[in-house]
Amino acid sequence: MLKVTLKDGSVKEYGMEITAFDVAKDISKGLARVVVAAEIDGKVTDLSTKIDKDCELNLLKFEDEGGRDAYRHTSSHILAQAVKRLYPGAKLAIGPAIENGFYYDFDIDKPFTIEQLEGIEAEMKKIIKEDIRLERFTLKKDDAVKLMKDNDEPYKVELIESLPEGEEISFYRQNGFVDLCAGPHIPSTGKIKAFKLLSVAGAYWRGDENNKMLQRIYGTSFPKNSMLEEYLDRLEEAKKRDHRKLGKELQLFDIFEEGPGFPFFLPKGMIIRNELESYWRKEHEKRGYHEVKTPVILNEELWHRSGHWDHYKENMYLTKIDEVDYAIKPMNCPGGMLIYNRDLHSYRELPLRVGELGLVHRHELSGTLHGLMRVRCFTQDDAHIFMTEDHIKDEVIGVIDLIDEFYSVFGFKYHVELSTQPEDSLGTAEQWNMAINALKDALDTKKMSYRINEGDGAFYGPKIDFHLEDTIGRTWQCGTIQLDFQLPERFDLSYIGADGEKHRPVTIHRVVFGSIERFIAILTEHYAGAFPAWLAPVQVKILPLIEKHIDYAKKVNSVLREKGVRTEIDRRNEKIGYRIREARMERVPYILVLGDKEVEDNAVAVRSRKEGDMGTRPLEEFTESIVEEIKKREL
Repeated sequence: MLKVTLKDGSVKEYGMEITAFDVAKDISKGLARVVVAAEIDGKVTDLSTKIDKDCELNLLKFEDEGGRDAYRHTSSHILAQAVKRLYPGAKLAIGPAIENGFYYDFDIDKPFTIEQLEGIEAEMKKIIKEDIRLERFTLKKDDAVKLMKDNDEPYKVELIESLPEGEEISFYRQNGFVDLCAGPHIPSTGKIKAFKLLSVAGAYWRGDENNKMLQRIYGTSFPKNSMLEEYLDRLEEAKKRDHRKLGKELQLFDIFEEGPGFPFFLPKGMIIRNELESYWRKEHEKRGYHEVKTPVILNEELWHRSGHWDHYKENMYLTKIDEVDYAIKPMNCPGGMLIYNRDLHSYRELPLRVGELGLVHRHELSGTLHGLMRVRCFTQDDAHIFMTEDHIKDEVIGVIDLIDEFYSVFGFKYHVELSTQPEDSLGTAEQWNMAINALKDALDTKKMSYRINEGDGAFYGPKIDFHLEDTIGRTWQCGTIQLDFQLPERFDLSYIGADGEKHRPVTIHRVVFGSIERFIAILTEHYAGAFPAWLAPVQVKILPLIEKHIDYAKKVNSVLREKGVRTEIDRRNEKIGYRIREARMERVPYILVLGDKEVEDNAVAVRSRKEGDMGTRPLEEFTESIVEEIKKREL
């Protein structure tokens, strides 16, 4: 008898070979209607996969990540089939599922237009209506190459030829359309209920700017029209909140042709930046961190020692000084190692917490640059904690608590992911297991739920990543905690233990904001430019009604500025309604209108961005309230 253990722990027994879909039907017709893929012994696969031995089975719906990926991967194949029907000369590249959707890359003579996307959508609807089954088959490498050459698909041939010898190559067939693909997929095209092609962009083959530029069509799909409509509404809201648009309107930052990927911060943007950095410094000082600053350019030998040269060189900018090779730092870690190593440390000094707001440079492809979200130079709020193995759990918990406190100040919810050993990594399996278990232990002690990302750790150690959720439901990876046994080894770090002997410390690498630039972009979109008062570049806009009220406006301005409130007086010869509307457009938290009554009563007429017209209040009372709001960093 075959024993199939389900996710809830129950066991189904069968007297013959079955498929995952057979099990779904056996459980209920309702489940069979909504299930889209299966997970057999931890591997996501098609519902048609044969089960011929005892296994653990998890039946996946669209709500499950593996099911959602299979659903959208199939959507990308429908897109590819539609393009090949309409443009037989188009060459296929790759078409994966991605977060919130899918894409497919094509080599075609002319870029796709919006009108063409509408035609492709119409053809996709026909393919969905035809309810074509997706059938998996495999070929040996030579036969696979021949098939793709016969189909005149050079990009597929290149992919196959890069695979190991002896490996069976997987394909999926939809009637006459065949695509190289490892899967998994949903059973048929008719299962796709709601989809939309969103945009088209250029994309280099294999992400290499030395290769040909292909045409990438992006789309998304859902099992219900209502879910698609909700997602499209969120996209429209995201366009309104786009930090690139708001950054220019609110005069926060700009990027010029003279420096693509290198942002310029304007005075108002610098206020936000300085407030974030000031908050960072105060909170880290409370927790015993020492701030340092390391150079931007360091000798090439250092990057060989750290391992970055072998694992990260393609993202680094290189230069020569006095005929010696140097690199502009892509990370702050090696500099932190040098600072630790300049002194002999005792176990009594540990844990040693060293923080740095360090400017780093990374070579990003021009097509990936995106406002402040993806740039070529940015400031990481790095810290390195040097400690003994006995300190690991408490220090990781301390960083978790710090990150949690930071994010609550900005009103963010978040979820946590634990990433394990990648293929391209340093160190022994024993060290990696110890590090992974230490991070798990800290998370379990904090009773935090988390998902595991197998193989997605840094090359020197596993990591905990914090994914923020903004006001419109998007997630952003910001904070991270990386546990590292490798760099202390490579830099020969040591401390003198209680036994008088030298021992190797363990290092935590961690960031809270991640990148100051990116965090500002996220905040701009999260708040739609309406920053809380403590962060707002202008906290109070003072509007004298007419010329004779300007002297009082100057007095109000002086009183507020003496208390540290950021103010501006708008004394233009414009109607008061116009000036109020402009101040609202600038997202200023408070507008003070001053007329005869306010002058006479030493008061201010207050308009709050959040609460609207708050009436007239004594100047002293308003000053005390806004100073308290700023001090408490209220949202």
